Amino acid sequence: MKHPKSATDLFLAPVAVEIDRNLERIRDLSPSNVAAELDLELDRPESPSGDRDERKGRILQVALRNVNLHDWSAAISDDGARLRLEGGSVSLDLGLSASIIRYIDGDTA
Repeated sequence: MKHPKSATDLFLAPVAVEIDRNLERIRDLSPSNVAAELDLELDRPESPSGDRDERKGRILQVALRNVNLHDWSAAISDDGARLRLEGGSVSLDLGLSASIIRYIDGDTA
């Protein structure tokens, strides 16, 4: 069994749980409903020229809303399938749902 190597390591689980809770409400929505929910949550629509990077950023903003990262950093993976937490002696990938991945990829069905 690995033991935490830094104080930051002790906060990995609570940070991951908070992020997962934020994503929970959009996880099973259709991509178009994900987009609508993000518009409401972020109080602004996606830009008319919105691209994949903007959609990844919007998902990340909602995922991190009201989360104290405790020195962890978070980013959506290049393939748009995972949210990676880094900053301690380990890293953690949280899988995103198929609907969120489709939204990131620009599927509006």
